[in-house]
Amino acid sequence: MNNKTFLTAHGSVYTVFALALFFMPTLMWPMYGLEIHDKYAYFLSQHTSIFLGGIATISLLLREIEAGKLAKNLFLALTISNGLGVIITLYAGVTGIFVGFGWSDPAFFTLLSVMSFMQMKKQ
Repeated sequence: MNNKTFLTAHGSVYTVFALALFFMPTLMWPMYGLEIHDKYAYFLSQHTSIFLGGIATISLLLREIEAGKLAKNLFLALTISNGLGVIITLYAGVTGIFVGFGWSDPAFFTLLSVMSFMQMKKQ
């Protein structure tokens, strides 16, 4: 897959989740087995959107990046970021924090990690 297609897809997925966790946390989190019980948990979900939106923005604004050292570093950063997502969400699943749809997160982050790594190798 070329860089533009990959970064458009990557950024779009992150945009959807950033918007969903900002505007609809009480709808989204229960699917993962978590409940929003107070304004602090609600805000924490919105706060998480900062980082998801930031990754989305970086991906979408750098869609035109050409192969080379800079592109390789971008995809390495995305691989590491998504790899952290694998570790953290897998921990949430194994310890019983995430249930139900929550198990899709480690799979999702694993897929994005592998795809980011493969894109990095092509640079």
